[in-house]
Amino acid sequence: MNIPAIYHQPQSAYGFNRDEHTFVIRLRVGRYDKFSAITLVYGMKFDFQHKREQIEMKLKAEDEWYAYYESVLTLNDSRLAYIFILNTGNSLIYYSEKGVSGSYNYELSYYDFFQMPYTNKVDLVHIPLWSKSAVFYQIFVDRFNIGNQNKNLDYINLTWGSKPTPKSFLGGDLAGVYNKLDYLQDLGVNALYLTPINLSPSNHKYDVIDYYKVDPMFGDLETLKKLIDELHQRNMHIVLDAVFNHCSNNHPYFLDVIKHGKDSKYYDYFIIDGDEVSTDPLNYQTFAKVKYMPKWNTSNPKVQDYLIKIGLYYIKELKIDGWRLDVADEVSHTFWKKFRMAIKDANPDALIIGESWHESGPWLQGDEFDGIMNYSFTKALFDYYVQGVFDCVLLSERLNTILMRYPDNINQMMLNLLDSHDTHRFYTLVDENVDKLTSALALTVMFPGIPCMYYGTEVPLAGNYDPDCRRTMPWGSGFEQGEHFKLVQKILKLKEQKALASYEYEITSNDHRFYLIRGDEDEKIVFVTGYYNKPLFIPEAAEILVSNKYKDNWLDDNGFVVYKIRN
Repeated sequence: MNIPAIYHQPQSAYGFNRDEHTFVIRLRVGRYDKFSAITLVYGMKFDFQHKREQIEMKLKAEDEWYAYYESVLTLNDSRLAYIFILNTGNSLIYYSEKGVSGSYNYELSYYDFFQMPYTNKVDLVHIPLWSKSAVFYQIFVDRFNIGNQNKNLDYINLTWGSKPTPKSFLGGDLAGVYNKLDYLQDLGVNALYLTPINLSPSNHKYDVIDYYKVDPMFGDLETLKKLIDELHQRNMHIVLDAVFNHCSNNHPYFLDVIKHGKDSKYYDYFIIDGDEVSTDPLNYQTFAKVKYMPKWNTSNPKVQDYLIKIGLYYIKELKIDGWRLDVADEVSHTFWKKFRMAIKDANPDALIIGESWHESGPWLQGDEFDGIMNYSFTKALFDYYVQGVFDCVLLSERLNTILMRYPDNINQMMLNLLDSHDTHRFYTLVDENVDKLTSALALTVMFPGIPCMYYGTEVPLAGNYDPDCRRTMPWGSGFEQGEHFKLVQKILKLKEQKALASYEYEITSNDHRFYLIRGDEDEKIVFVTGYYNKPLFIPEAAEILVSNKYKDNWLDDNGFVVYKIRN
């Protein structure tokens, strides 16, 4: 038996609250270790010595090396104590804070039982109600649609439809987004994520000069307010991009440091090695190695206050519904904790999504981000649909690993995506195979969390790495009448299914088939895809919600089917 594989940690992804009275307890064991039963022994911690209950834990997930067992408890008293009993068929193994043992002394259990000592309401992870049914659509504003033909167009240096360059401007603006709200609703979108809109010399606007000003290329604050108000009238939501890791070298504070050096009152707003700013050699911290993006010193309380006021301004005055946080894992934890408290105090239903491409447990403890851009999910689908290094079994194992990293409430707020302005277009990566694209998109919508579709996926737009992934929308080409567009509409509509708001899921695979199942015993939604070089029989498919390359219970390669099971 793989004893070191046995693992549990309270107040983590292995022990957490969904709400004040609902507790989820998980135990990890070796994938190939067999048990007759795994039992959770639990009780109120001050009674545990003499009064206990037992429940058999259920297998929740399996990945390459581990199996994860889970119990969901509903308790009136949140002062929980518990241990685990693993029945090998030949002997009992007890697992508590002191580790693995062949017996357990309940009389002295107060020394070493696991505990969830008390549930304080303020510490619970709140899920904004609107986010449970959200279907996000990411827009790179300069490339989506030109709405204001009366603005100064002199900055536009490339014809709409041409392949973009790093320095090209094509004219998209906020009025263009406003004018396409009917289109977006018809597509099935109910939430927008816009890349930065603030005053900036670039097309991407990630080098901000003035955080309180909308770039004239895109409009003004009045245009933004009109867009936000109209979205809310339609019961839609909007999240903006917060660039708080760095700014433009033309930001007034940095210009003051360039002029006055260490005598500038803003000198310690940045991280500079020396009395004056130097670009050759570079002596100040930046985003990546980009000289024109100096890094904010978010360890400085004055910088923290300055950036938090910006965040609050858009939440309170303009009523945006949340923030996507650029380069979030390079900003100080202290700042994000203060930022979250301020934003959530202003609007508890504001959604805070960090940009992090890696495992992000330290940021996802309920006191910084709600979720992150889930690039681990993106990479798993890349390995399956693009590179082919994953078969159905490996895909299910990897997705289970990802879901076991975080508590349920956090998983519900992860922003799941196939691609973005920072990646190749998924359509290009799969060699423009629309069947693979739509299968992957359906899996994205079905996966626990919030789906986010990059603008143009419904066309579908092609594109290699930045800047090619930032092409313009081909309005007027008639793509809205095509079969691909109609299929995307049906896929996005899946998010309306009640089962997709449930905590419950199962991910498994067998016989070249991959299954993702959402919902409870009353109603389940099942996604199936597979690859076998010949059609696969799916005998249980009944009430079909959406499918591609599926007919009469037979699924072709790169196809998928989503169906409903009612009890």
